[in-house]
Amino acid sequence: MAIIKPFRGIRPPQKYVTEVASRPYDVLSSEEAREEAKGNEKSLYHIIKPEIDFPAGKDEHDADVYEKAVENFNRFQEKGWLVQDPEEYYYVYAQTMNGRTQYGLVVGSHVEDYLAGVIKKHELTRKDKEEDRMKHVRINNANIEPVFFAYPENPALDAIVKEITKQTPEYDFVSADKIGHHFWVVDQPETIRQITELFARIPYLYIADGHHRSAAAALVGAEKARQNPRHTGKEEYNYFMAVCFPANQLKIMDYNRVVKDLNGLTSDEFLNKLREHFYVEDKGTAVYHPERLHNFSLYLDSRWYSLNAKQGTYDDNDPIGVLDVTISSQLILDQLLGIKDLRTDKRIDFVGGLRGLGELKRRVDSGEMAVALALYPVSMKQLIDIADTGNIMPPKTTWFEPKLRSGLVIHKLNSDE
Repeated sequence: MAIIKPFRGIRPPQKYVTEVASRPYDVLSSEEAREEAKGNEKSLYHIIKPEIDFPAGKDEHDADVYEKAVENFNRFQEKGWLVQDPEEYYYVYAQTMNGRTQYGLVVGSHVEDYLAGVIKKHELTRKDKEEDRMKHVRINNANIEPVFFAYPENPALDAIVKEITKQTPEYDFVSADKIGHHFWVVDQPETIRQITELFARIPYLYIADGHHRSAAAALVGAEKARQNPRHTGKEEYNYFMAVCFPANQLKIMDYNRVVKDLNGLTSDEFLNKLREHFYVEDKGTAVYHPERLHNFSLYLDSRWYSLNAKQGTYDDNDPIGVLDVTISSQLILDQLLGIKDLRTDKRIDFVGGLRGLGELKRRVDSGEMAVALALYPVSMKQLIDIADTGNIMPPKTTWFEPKLRSGLVIHKLNSDE
């Protein structure tokens, strides 16, 4: 069962929130962060991407870059751009995109829940990316950015959140990407108690986005426990910051592929080989979107094609075998195009669904890429089925939007400091 606790959040006063809040560290390059933070000394990028305070080209993994993050974090607190709440609270963070709003609870999630599998994963993590985030957590002694969890729908929690969100929000703004951000402080002791008790009845939480941040936060917490001879299990480092959303409110977008060449095949040869495993239909020049599971969209030589996987190419009873990313990885990318490892092969790139299929067309028409493949989005049910069965999704399977805004609240690993 999920163990959570409230925490003394460190967050910007209302008048600074739009200047402080930023996109997550891993969705933009150093150059993009430098541009977005230009002329804004209060931008969280100075803490989560501190290489922007060095000359262009600075390696973000250099020791002095991590030191700069601490220096900036301390400066933000000294200047009053970030202020710690006087008591332990929960928070509600809601996001609105395209008229749809999802409501998350910001909580301290338990390190042991991650290590014991109560917090379930669906992706592999890379050690180098884990270590980068571990250094950032260690040196700042804080979870600067939240991770993104899902939980099974819970009407009682929904009712509590509905009551909280009837009040005037602490923060309410629209970011440059047209996403609405709404934030409430949950400071009533009885409501805090109810939330804690309701989560204690939830059997599992699921990482939606932020596998590397989750791993890093949990591993640093465990490390601090081992290093503390007086460890009791009550310390703040036993928890890390997560925003938990009901699974039925979340929407996964398509995550598409573009490939640089046809592996020595002509277009006709490639299409003919596809027909061994797919029913191929020429859809002409108008953009074609996949219509259902096991239906794919292909863009080649200025034309769109519908690919329907034939019976026998997938297993609807296997949580991995049912995935369109599995079918396409095995039967198209591997067998026909010779791409064996999606993580390391330089001939393939990935395009999140927010950019639309027009981005696939653009990259092929420009000559940069030879072919594009669009997939029907994975469902939350598929994600949960995979996590529940202890399986791991193939790389680049899920794309969640909207992304959590960083800087609305920070969790310090020692609340007394």
